[in-house]
Amino acid sequence: MAQTVPDRLSNDPRSKFHDAAALARGIGIRINGHERNDVEEYCISEGWVLVPAGRALDRRGRPMTIKLKGTVEARFLS
Repeated sequence: MAQTVPDRLSNDPRSKFHDAAALARGIGIRINGHERNDVEEYCISEGWVLVPAGRALDRRGRPMTIKLKGTVEARFLS
């Protein structure tokens, strides 16, 4: 198993950036110095994370997301 976190990772199993093995280990995300626990997808090289926009859902029943930009740091929790 790789010791480095993926540059881009998604919680959505339909995404090509979904990696079940990495998600099983647990990923901790920090953006602009603040720890986030509700990240749907992130990209370290581009500097953004997607987080849910409250309780709002799109027409397919998935949570609507907001893109936050800044310095993204990711680490394995275990």
